[in-house]
Amino acid sequence: MNRQMLKNLSLILLGALSFWLLSLLSGGHRADGRGAEPALVTAADQLGGDETRTIQVFERTSASVVYITTTERVVDFWTRNISERPSGTGTGFIWDDQGHIVTNYHVVAGYRTAKVRLSDQRILEADVVGVSPEHDLAVIRLRKRDKLPPPVAVGSSDDLRVGQSVLAIGNPFGLDHTLTVGVVSALGRSIDTDDGAMEDLIQTDAAINPGNSGGPLLDSSGRVIGVNVAIFSPSGASVGIGFAIPVATVNRVIPSLVQHGRYARLLLGITMNDEVSSRINQGLNAQGVLVLKVAPGSPAERAGIQGTEVTRDDQLILGDIIQSINNLPVSRSSDLGSVLERFQLNDVVRVQLLRNGTQPLTLDVRLSLQR
Repeated sequence: MNRQMLKNLSLILLGALSFWLLSLLSGGHRADGRGAEPALVTAADQLGGDETRTIQVFERTSASVVYITTTERVVDFWTRNISERPSGTGTGFIWDDQGHIVTNYHVVAGYRTAKVRLSDQRILEADVVGVSPEHDLAVIRLRKRDKLPPPVAVGSSDDLRVGQSVLAIGNPFGLDHTLTVGVVSALGRSIDTDDGAMEDLIQTDAAINPGNSGGPLLDSSGRVIGVNVAIFSPSGASVGIGFAIPVATVNRVIPSLVQHGRYARLLLGITMNDEVSSRINQGLNAQGVLVLKVAPGSPAERAGIQGTEVTRDDQLILGDIIQSINNLPVSRSSDLGSVLERFQLNDVVRVQLLRNGTQPLTLDVRLSLQR
């Protein structure tokens, strides 16, 4: 290789090395400068009215929504040291200025105490003061009640309409203060639980996931219209079908839990059996609930409702067949319980019934509490 060729090769290598160093110093940008600067950010348009209202509802209400944890004590086999570990979680919301918090029964079932985390990250101890398994509702009370957020505003569930906007605030999967929005999908839904059927529920497509239980379902004004209770999902995550207990039920049950520790049901004081009622109705071409027995001293006895009797010679004397209460139809025993849920202690209701299987009769009954 001659001297001229070596000189040319050196120039080529020097040029390549210079280009490589220049690329490193310039961060690998193109020579024309495109892509060297951040993309231009376009200013956001003004928020719409619905967005603004949703933000305001969340900011005003979220502080009153709390995260609830139940714990169990574990004893180390070797050291005998006692430690606590979480066993269940859920959501609740502040009900009044006395430190009462509403949540689901299944969140605190089997426990006397719980830990509550507030929006300011304080963790406070609380005592379970009342439960109603059949309604899946519970009340816990904070031991320390200074500087608490305000109670939530309570709305109405009696005038809800399908398609109405709703918001759910909770702590799904332990995530702090999560907001989801949707609409009322249906009303008057029923689901089966381990503690019996829950009826007259609100169905919503607002996402409800594990951890949302016990949280509030709000209307567009931020008022509680229900308590989130369950999701319908084979996977355990939201698929657009969630349920909430109407606030009308909550407003009736919670005061009893606070005062008595349990919900005292209203009753007529009768014994029923759906299978027997069905057979009698088929024979009479009627519909209703056959009264088998009337409890002594009960509202039913005082009103003159008659039970079924069997004479000494095995003759069956049919009792009254209750068909409706205040014009609300009753076709099975669960209907009777649902109808009575609508009334208050000492309310007088009109019971429409059939006597002797054929004679229509209306009796006034003053309701009392379950004994």
